[in-house]
Amino acid sequence: MSITVQPMKAEHISAVAALETACFSLPWSEDGLREELANPFARFLVATDGDTVVGYLGMHVIAGEGAVTNIAVSPNRRREGIARALLHASATADVCRITLEVRESNTAARALYEREGFVCDGVRPRFYEQPTEDAVLYSLYLKEE
Repeated sequence: MSITVQPMKAEHISAVAALETACFSLPWSEDGLREELANPFARFLVATDGDTVVGYLGMHVIAGEGAVTNIAVSPNRRREGIARALLHASATADVCRITLEVRESNTAARALYEREGFVCDGVRPRFYEQPTEDAVLYSLYLKEE
């Protein structure tokens, strides 16, 4: 495996949108992803294997806090460390804390976050749709603010 993590560019949009469709019941559109390229608070990363996008992470960074909007890995490339690589790459010098929410039933993702040092902050009832499900909230403190 030769995974490279890099900032998302316009040429990655269609592949990231395809990942969204493969991974989520309410995927972001290509237009929505394209808008994030112009958002000064957005930090979107892609994981590539050669020219193929195999994962991505979107995050909004405001005042030292990074709120993960989505993290997705191609279903046939899971359990290869791609999500971990994306999380590590998102932990930059200007980010003191990373927050995210995850479906309560997504035990694989929750186990990854907990292994990486995220702590559970609580539950947001009925946060997700299609199907309706609670979100488990997590935070990772990278350094003192």
